[in-house]
Amino acid sequence: MVTVDAGAAQDAGTGGPLGPAELERIHAWWRAANYLSVGQIYLMGNPLLREPLRSEHVKPRLLGHWGTTPGLNLVYAHLNRVIAARDLDVLYVMGPGHGGPGPVAAAWLEGTYSEVYPEVSRDAAGMARLFTQFSFPGGIPSHVAPETPGSVHEGGELGYALSHAFGAAFDNPGLVVAAVIGDGEAETGPLAAAWHGNKFLDPRQDGAVLPILHLNGYKIANPTVLARIPADELDALLRGYGWAPYVVEGSDPALVHQSLAATLDHCLDEIAAIQRRAREGDDGERPRWPMIVLRSPKGWTGPVEVDGHRVEGSWRSHQVPFSNARGDDGHRRVLEEWLRSYRPEELFDSDGAPVPAIRDLHPAGSRRMSASPHANGGVLLRPLRLPDFRDSAVPVTEPGTGAVEATRVLGTFLRDVMRENMQTFRVFSPDENDSNRLGAVLEVTDRAWTAQRYPDDDHLAPGGRVMEILSEHTCQGWLEGYLLTGRHGFFSCYEAFVHVVDSMVNQHAKWLKTTNGIPWRRPIASLNYLLTSHVWRQDHNGFSHQDPGFIDHVVNKKAEVVRVYLPPDANTLLSVADHCLRSRQYVNVIVAGKQPALQYLGIDDAVEHCTKGIGIWGWASSDGGREPDVVMACAGDVPTMETLAAVQILRGWFPDLAVRVVNVVDLMRLQDDRSHPHGLSDREFDSLFTVDRPVVFAFHGYPWLIHRLTYRRTNHRNVHVRGYVEEGTTTTPFDMCVLNGIDRYDLAIDVIDRVPRLQAVGAHHRDRLRDQVIEHRRYVRTHGEDLPEIRDWQWSGAAGPGTSGGGPLHEPEA
Repeated sequence: MVTVDAGAAQDAGTGGPLGPAELERIHAWWRAANYLSVGQIYLMGNPLLREPLRSEHVKPRLLGHWGTTPGLNLVYAHLNRVIAARDLDVLYVMGPGHGGPGPVAAAWLEGTYSEVYPEVSRDAAGMARLFTQFSFPGGIPSHVAPETPGSVHEGGELGYALSHAFGAAFDNPGLVVAAVIGDGEAETGPLAAAWHGNKFLDPRQDGAVLPILHLNGYKIANPTVLARIPADELDALLRGYGWAPYVVEGSDPALVHQSLAATLDHCLDEIAAIQRRAREGDDGERPRWPMIVLRSPKGWTGPVEVDGHRVEGSWRSHQVPFSNARGDDGHRRVLEEWLRSYRPEELFDSDGAPVPAIRDLHPAGSRRMSASPHANGGVLLRPLRLPDFRDSAVPVTEPGTGAVEATRVLGTFLRDVMRENMQTFRVFSPDENDSNRLGAVLEVTDRAWTAQRYPDDDHLAPGGRVMEILSEHTCQGWLEGYLLTGRHGFFSCYEAFVHVVDSMVNQHAKWLKTTNGIPWRRPIASLNYLLTSHVWRQDHNGFSHQDPGFIDHVVNKKAEVVRVYLPPDANTLLSVADHCLRSRQYVNVIVAGKQPALQYLGIDDAVEHCTKGIGIWGWASSDGGREPDVVMACAGDVPTMETLAAVQILRGWFPDLAVRVVNVVDLMRLQDDRSHPHGLSDREFDSLFTVDRPVVFAFHGYPWLIHRLTYRRTNHRNVHVRGYVEEGTTTTPFDMCVLNGIDRYDLAIDVIDRVPRLQAVGAHHRDRLRDQVIEHRRYVRTHGEDLPEIRDWQWSGAAGPGTSGGGPLHEPEA
């Protein structure tokens, strides 16, 4: 591990790069930030200690994390110095975001907090409000949250700081992203993969990421792994990831200040040299970017000991170092001594404002990290230049015919989007871009890659804009960082494995929901998912690859931020994708298959259908304006095909049966308009689904989700849903449908069972359908593929007796 010589750039007589006056100012700023941080955790009155501390000055419930906060404040102070000295544009990403009082204190010292929250003024009254609101009912969270100016990283969950930092740096050539990584966070899987972002960062067109691994030794109660391994082992680990680590360590503030200042200067010089060489045309080896390892005591500058137990430098300082300062006189004396140790009378004037030496230390205007426009990405966001998606449409001469890979068609549209937005749009996929049939984008860009390349590699280049790494966490983190700093993106993933990022999408959805209520936060581009290789066409990979439950997970989020789309064919997929790329502040989930499938709607009809989100397919229906005997509803490409095949069987056998086919593209249309902005009114829903007729619904996902969305509807008791019920294996495509009961035969049986007038006359037909299922099973287990009439089926309207849709059984081969 390398230690930068602090005296190498020293000011005469100081033993380091900081002169006496500058050292004192930085130390005073750090003291002020620490004082404000402690005050937020503990106080609700007497903010400047102008009188002895009494019980009523202390909050009744103490919440927050002190242990990491002094380190965050230390780094903040030193980043301010280099920003001002070098005129840098720096975004500060705080992985230990539970140290929320630190960046709130910094934003208040810089004046940004009072600019966006005028009631929290930079004086004694504002300080009192600043303290009281922290972790207090009606106030702000204890984590670095959307309410905190300068933040793009929610501190509620650890593991994503570094991937967010890289996402922010992509296509931001003038930006330095300083990412503090807590040593507890460094134990997470997502963070471990995120170190590899340096193999994708292009110094010619991207900004820089400066990781700062903060080792303070402890988590809530346990030691941390990286703080307890030998220094040479840690050095080898970080160098093995491709970094050049520099260490800053100690507990003497003056020495640490000098060491950190010298190390920051050295690292920033290295970054500037790497970028200069690359931008002057050097095509040499991948650079070894610098990073910092900062070792400092946990809870630094806090009480050394409380009640005979060590606090500073121990796990006891992780959260609230002692918890009964309101009711225990001894604890309250410790708190007062702790706060007075920062000498607040030297830091704040008679009005409670920061003294000029502190108030003026920070950079000016948008160079303040708490005022960085990159931390409020909607300010920088510009609409995509979108080509006409109709240019990618496929012709549909007859509905229910053809064999088109819908996502391959989408790939041509995304290619054209990429061509028009080569600095503000990227596609992300965990090693699945081509597998998901989006390979057309490689006609205009490459896969991002700065590691070694071989002659037969496929589209690898440093400037590539297709982001592929076999880590869903890293792809998600990159995309979130890219969106939060004002750009656009698209994430494609195998449906079953998008669950890897369940908790990440939780955090992002919560961020969006919260920022909707913060006036100074500007809307950002939506987080767009394409889920393909989906449950109904994972027959070859088997049960492990079959899970449509991400839809359920997303629908749990607040209605104002989630949208779910199930386009049944290529043209509806194009229309939905165009809509999602134009949208703001949503999590959009699109589910579409990549295998050859039937097409139903020409592009104009597709646009109309997607605009409505739900509608009757008159060409497939036979109710002809009458009240239907049954409503056949479907959502998803395979369920749509099976529904139409069932309709064809039924119409062939029962020509007078009034069948209404309703297709759902926008899943949230099923919810009522009181619960979701896209929801149908009760009158609209009843018009489509009737108030008393059976509804047989074939759904892409778990059937109970449809019941959950429609339970308040008048006719809910007659809604019968078939979907995925956790039955799967390595089998044929149609057998997957049979195993889960969404196949055409089971759907047709459902109709016979639920339409009263068919119950008396449909027994023979019902029995023939059961025979058809039996024959299917025998055939696939003999031949390893579906029956020809299943494989080759297309829509042809009503099927008469003798047709493959509803006629005699398939004759077994000899």
